[in-house]
Amino acid sequence: MSLPSQMTVIEMREAGGPDVLITGRRDVPAPTAGEVVIKVTAAGVNGPDLVQRRGHYPPPKGASDLLGLEVSGEIVALGSAQTAWAIGDRVCALTNGGGYAEYVAVNASHCLPIPEGVDEIDAAGLPETYFTVWSNVFFGHQLKENGIFLVHGGAGGIGSTAIQIGAAMGLQIYTTADSPDACAYCEDLGAKRAINFKQDDFVPILREAGGADIILDIIGGEYVARNIKAAQADARIIQLAFNLGSKMELDLMPVMLKRLTLTGSTLRSRPEAFKSAVATDLQKMVWPFFAAKPAKLRATTFTRFPLADAAKAHELMESGSQRGKILLTL
Repeated sequence: MSLPSQMTVIEMREAGGPDVLITGRRDVPAPTAGEVVIKVTAAGVNGPDLVQRRGHYPPPKGASDLLGLEVSGEIVALGSAQTAWAIGDRVCALTNGGGYAEYVAVNASHCLPIPEGVDEIDAAGLPETYFTVWSNVFFGHQLKENGIFLVHGGAGGIGSTAIQIGAAMGLQIYTTADSPDACAYCEDLGAKRAINFKQDDFVPILREAGGADIILDIIGGEYVARNIKAAQADARIIQLAFNLGSKMELDLMPVMLKRLTLTGSTLRSRPEAFKSAVATDLQKMVWPFFAAKPAKLRATTFTRFPLADAAKAHELMESGSQRGKILLTL
């Protein structure tokens, strides 16, 4: 397939609000050894995109400066050392940046087939959250049978993914959300109980249930200390973001007494080989849940915007009113 020399992209005029996102033109990337070039069908919008746009999350060395950490589409070019995929394969992929564009070069081993029963556009919203949740919560960890998994922000992209995977893996899912509608959405995804945090305190609810074995948090701030209170002995508390801030005063004595593990990570800076191993594990352990009868996993697209309306997509995500994923389509 003959590729054009240039493509339409979304660039940042400077760091700032959604209005800094503008349409631009760039050269179509050429694949290096081990890469493929994907003609993008859709790209997911994620929290790290917003942080990078504000100027606080620079791309790793060698990565594209364009936003966009996940895409779906058609493979249209192969790197010299690439043999696992063929021209014309339809995939979804984790990128290191560059997804807000007509074409993107990605590590071939970070691509996954479109899951059975998932629309190709909707598949663009899978990689970032599935790689993130699986690598932090499940990959390389033994799960307590019927354990309690507390997911904060259950109606968002990370939350809706964590609820579904956790339920599919046999965990009891408790989650927090900001409205009755959001709570109903979370319970429809598989949560045993969704807690409206504007009305109820999750700490006594979890303690009455026996305490959480795993807590996935994107809130930070005062939630860090409250998570420690809600956890039972030997629990893992995983921090993925800090919507309320990363600085707080914390009493670590309960961490010692309960033998808690308090950890956090960012996916983008992890080694390429690690992400490749996660992709292999996802295809083996998680992708079959999409094909189950009835399906145990589903894409959670909230809405779609044309690529040129990336600023509107960012405005919506910053409002916090979405349920699931926001996508940009080409």
